[in-house]
Amino acid sequence: MHLWDLFDLSLVGAEEAVGLEFESADHHVSAWTFGELRRRALRMAQALKARGVRPGDRVAAYLPNGIEFIDVFLGTLRCGAVFTPINVLYRERELSHIVADADPALTVAGPGALDMFSGMTDVVPVDRLAAEAEAAAVESAPIALDGDAPAIIIYTSGTTGRSKGAVLSHNNVLTNAANIVTAWRVTSADRYLAVLPLFHVHGLANGVCSWLASGCRMRLVERFDRHHAAGLFEAFRPTLFFGVPTVFIRLLALDAEVARRIGQHMRLFVSGSAPLPPQVFADFRERFGHAILERYGMSETLMLVSNPYAGERRPGTVGSALPGVSIRIVGEDGRDVAVGQPGQILVRGSNVFQGYWRNDAATSAAFDGSWFRTGDIGEKSADGYITLRGRATELIISGGFNVYPREIEDVLLEAPGIRDAAVLGRPDPVRGEVPVAYVVTDDLFEEEAARAHCSRVLASFKVPRTFVRVDGLPRNALGKIQKHLLPSDGREAEKHVASRPGDTV
Repeated sequence: MHLWDLFDLSLVGAEEAVGLEFESADHHVSAWTFGELRRRALRMAQALKARGVRPGDRVAAYLPNGIEFIDVFLGTLRCGAVFTPINVLYRERELSHIVADADPALTVAGPGALDMFSGMTDVVPVDRLAAEAEAAAVESAPIALDGDAPAIIIYTSGTTGRSKGAVLSHNNVLTNAANIVTAWRVTSADRYLAVLPLFHVHGLANGVCSWLASGCRMRLVERFDRHHAAGLFEAFRPTLFFGVPTVFIRLLALDAEVARRIGQHMRLFVSGSAPLPPQVFADFRERFGHAILERYGMSETLMLVSNPYAGERRPGTVGSALPGVSIRIVGEDGRDVAVGQPGQILVRGSNVFQGYWRNDAATSAAFDGSWFRTGDIGEKSADGYITLRGRATELIISGGFNVYPREIEDVLLEAPGIRDAAVLGRPDPVRGEVPVAYVVTDDLFEEEAARAHCSRVLASFKVPRTFVRVDGLPRNALGKIQKHLLPSDGREAEKHVASRPGDTV
């Protein structure tokens, strides 16, 4: 079984139902039935084959959210080829690495982005490919594929070096979609509002694949616009919404009455891709009447852990393991740690990727036997809830004590005047390392008050030694803080330009 078998439950089984609405940047809405989407995908598969795409080939897509993205994704899978989405915020240097590494048989890009690939690879404008698909026949024989065949290659964000291509099989993505649809009770009656970029695993493997597996109606927006958020929610009246913490923070700025009305017709808000501050969880529940469901996953593993749909959604935690997922938390000696003690999270299951594309060394380093090393630090409560403490590479050792940045960041966001925060370890001649806080503030911020707040709830060695005020924190397209882009010397921080151009959230 491969992904087309799963998707046909909706593409064929609900062919007369409206499956997709797309809202462009100028707020024009177009709609297609599942049957129309299937026919478009079959034509796209024929167009790709005519251009020489064969099973196992990579098809790279440098495309914003839109119907064309869906067409190329489904058409690629129908050919038995491997869909390789590329972050549309990437520029020439990042693109050249991915193109050289993935070695795509075909690269598809929007008309305004063709020059980005100059000298790297042959690139076809998506409007030309769409015209070729429109003229193609609807017939397209299915390709016989084993479930372990690669379906998608997702390039990691590359926070510690060059990005690597995580190879996700059809079985990986099938497992993930089945878990989401089951655990979060997604049905054809849902109305899913999709605001996340589809080039990311969150928007694609979680959002698009769960939509197609469940047969619900999806409204896809080209880009999340916080100024239009109220109108978007009230016009579409979704029941299901996947977001990242930055999006939920934006939604908290909505008028209280608007928030109440949105909450009345919503069934489920889900947050992921970055830690959700407990204060945001509490504020959102008060204003919208919903406890956000926080979960945890990675590009390499898809969804691993989730707070329950029915049960306690515990703030500050990501819940417990999803069906078929095994979790260990180990110390530096590789042995399981005691309940409540922090350690690195290891995972295994049919959701875990096959390895990094053409990178045996990185694949070997990422696994401990059958267990994938996530690189994340976490701890498990006696009743199975997992709390993330940050990346293993971000661990601060101060005077022999382990300090986890996430714990300090959550406390900082409770302090008056702090709107955003990131904590890093910086060298110290006495303690080895000390925590330094990079904070985005408003007029209420007073450093001594923030320090006093931390001192009331944290051990002395966890209190930031320095507060560095910045205009904003560097984030990727999904809102995850890119700590490696923060200035290494706090004295230079005031010169730091924090926001990447084109940030979608």
